[in-house]
Amino acid sequence: MGLIDSHCHLDRVNLSHYNDSFETMVQKTMEHGIDHMLCVSIDLESYPAMLELVEPFASISTSVGVHPNDRDRREPSVEELVELAGHPKNVAIGETGLDYYYNKDDVEWQQERFRTHIRAARECSKPLIIHTRDAREDTIRILREEHAEEAGGVMHCFTETWEMAQQALELGFYISFSGIVTFKNAEELREVASKVPLDRILIETDSPYLAPVPFRGKPNEPGYVSYVAEKIAELRGLSVDEVMKITTENFYRLFPASR
Repeated sequence: MGLIDSHCHLDRVNLSHYNDSFETMVQKTMEHGIDHMLCVSIDLESYPAMLELVEPFASISTSVGVHPNDRDRREPSVEELVELAGHPKNVAIGETGLDYYYNKDDVEWQQERFRTHIRAARECSKPLIIHTRDAREDTIRILREEHAEEAGGVMHCFTETWEMAQQALELGFYISFSGIVTFKNAEELREVASKVPLDRILIETDSPYLAPVPFRGKPNEPGYVSYVAEKIAELRGLSVDEVMKITTENFYRLFPASR
């Protein structure tokens, strides 16, 4: 059994030191103990190319969705998301959610996009991958209003408070930690990571973004999920092997279609 990177953007990983070969990157990643990767969609424009890139690899599953950051991306309908989610590679809806970091005033379109994804996830019985930043109250409120607990899912790259984590847990969601948990200024997040029930923890890279220490500021890669596992093991008083077993079991419980 190896580690699982539960959230990455493989179509955006720098392949320059893999001879510009995606196949070589996947092979080398698996040689370093990564068994499976979930390649997450951020828009419909790049989705077909992303799917084509990863389709030959049994060790990679995908999601379909439109990230909340960019208003100019093509808006999906519930029907389109459900249809795209029917592909055998697709195990989730997202990433979706709310991001008010750059703009807290004009948010209605984000909220409507978020609701569309939740409705699609409920209709096709696929879990949600949630992105939330500076939008704690609205994220939880909309999840409740749209009965997102019927689909379940994960709060990916979690950086919020223990209070928000508890609210997400009450809705049946998992909490995923990225390389941010290794950052020097992330004491509050490490406290959250020390409290989340072990049967609800996932680990991820969000590569090519947010590389963990000691690679902070450099391009991230799926193989670096081992550094996240090491930090979680340290915080919880567990071995890395125990974290690997726990997070792998959690991943396949949440995303059973990845098997």
